[in-house]
Amino acid sequence: MVYVLIRHEVADFDEWKPVFDEDDARREEAGQLSYRLFRTSEDPDELVAIFEMESMEGAREFIDSPELREKMETAGVVGDPEMTFLEEIESKSVSQPST
Repeated sequence: MVYVLIRHEVADFDEWKPVFDEDDARREEAGQLSYRLFRTSEDPDELVAIFEMESMEGAREFIDSPELREKMETAGVVGDPEMTFLEEIESKSVSQPST
């Protein structure tokens, strides 16, 4: 699997989130399989998003698209986002014991 990790600050989460949600179809067209959103414990407007993508090609097209930059600007992303492409090499899940 291919993942894209994006870390950035937003001016206001409540204004950012609807713009993010509106862009879901475009992300799926680029091969998004799933995503997870996180906030840092120190600042609720500092966000980390991890996108699971079908291919590196689709991930790079999505990240390099002018539409993404426009959406980020519209949503109130502050500064330059940190974007990292990741290739999964191993995964493990621990199941919880039943009670």
